[in-house]
Amino acid sequence: MQYEVEKSPDNSTERGKLRESCHHGAVDESSLRALIEQIQSGETSADDAVAQLRRLPFTELGGDANAKIDHHRLLRQGLPEAVYGPGKSPEQCVAIVEELLTNGSGPVIVTRVSPEQREALVATHPDSTEMAGVLTWRTPEVDDSIKIAVVTAGTADTPVADECVATLRSYGVAADRISDVGVAGLHRLLAEQDRIAKADIVIVIAGMEGALASVLGGLCAQPVIAVPTSVGYGAGLDGVTALLGMLASCAAGISVIGIDNGYGAAVSAMRMMRLRQS
Repeated sequence: MQYEVEKSPDNSTERGKLRESCHHGAVDESSLRALIEQIQSGETSADDAVAQLRRLPFTELGGDANAKIDHHRLLRQGLPEAVYGPGKSPEQCVAIVEELLTNGSGPVIVTRVSPEQREALVATHPDSTEMAGVLTWRTPEVDDSIKIAVVTAGTADTPVADECVATLRSYGVAADRISDVGVAGLHRLLAEQDRIAKADIVIVIAGMEGALASVLGGLCAQPVIAVPTSVGYGAGLDGVTALLGMLASCAAGISVIGIDNGYGAAVSAMRMMRLRQS
């Protein structure tokens, strides 16, 4: 986003609003200096300045990268932009991560990396951590004040849970994993009830008919985020049955994420925690 600062006849900076052009670009020194002068003069409040900065800027990568990097997502949402690996070439991933590392400050996350993407990224940016197909740079220290439980119905749901846990760790959260406690053996879940009660948020991941979300929604006082998985036999319809079951749950207030979207569940949980901590 480019900002044009109008000059008065004596060539001093004219106080007033910065005018946005149609295209976004880097925040330049003159526009930031003008904004600071407006704050100093009292013509722009600190809150208005922060609101303007929230709309600044993204970087457009040319050539084969063909991407717009949203540097200010961390300021707007409290969570940085993540890179979704599928559909991108290794070269595109390398260019995007380079931009995020060079001109950003928060953690850099690439999800669902392919072997080719991993090889290229690790070769060019070696200081990464990897977990469950998620590559992260600048991973923060664990924040022990945030307690999130990730509960799976069956062992077959593990890959989605892995993505969720890896994403949470990228944001500085060490999730408490509780595995294989589906409704086919409900006593297994009841044995973990006290442990689940210690969490601020419960993420439940289940395939088949997705009934575990309803059970936990009825047992827990905390927010419950439900993730249907594509695990199941023919009538499971690649996760559609679990999705519809979670959406139709009689346990009120469950939040439902898309099929197999462990990353989305982690982000939803972090948004909730940011509101709680603000």
